[in-house]
Amino acid sequence: MVRIPLKLVKGGKEADLFAEGWIKKTTIGEPRLSEIVENYRQLGYEVHVVEHREESGDGCNTCFTAGAEMGQVYGDVYIRKGSGGRKAADDELF
Repeated sequence: MVRIPLKLVKGGKEADLFAEGWIKKTTIGEPRLSEIVENYRQLGYEVHVVEHREESGDGCNTCFTAGAEMGQVYGDVYIRKGSGGRKAADDELF
């Protein structure tokens, strides 16, 4: 099984990623993380994955906390249009 290396967002500034054109699509752990990353790449997107940090506030983090206690690591998946891979227009279904 291939595991996606997780990066930390420098300074925790998600806004910097948005300013660079990245769109947050999901937060997920392995083995689905690797599958999602590969699927987006095959569709022609650039993919950037950073380690998910629990957010303080009113949101529920029970699943992330329980997963972390069992050794699960979660990644935030960001995408933006890329220059490689298969394009939806080239797919006979589109």
